[in-house]
Amino acid sequence: MRKELFNDLIASAKEAVEIHKGLKQPARVTKFALPDVKEIRKNTGLKQDDFAFLVGVSPSLVQSWEQKKRTPSGSSLKLLRMIQINPSLIEVLKLA
Repeated sequence: MRKELFNDLIASAKEAVEIHKGLKQPARVTKFALPDVKEIRKNTGLKQDDFAFLVGVSPSLVQSWEQKKRTPSGSSLKLLRMIQINPSLIEVLKLA
């Protein structure tokens, strides 16, 4: 590794430590709003069990999402956002 790149890496690591300790503010912070699973499910008119089956997760996981005990991630998060944008997508899932 070239010395210039190594020095950049070390500087970045030191900056990360300073940000972590609160000595420096990050240049930018990206935040994503999490979907309201309960609202999404209610908009589909489905009970938790039926919604869970169509989304491909357990009813207890849907319950945990709705109670904010767990956070949807990965493909489940993507699917929830798609249903949020287009609730009629749930009808397509019923056919699958």
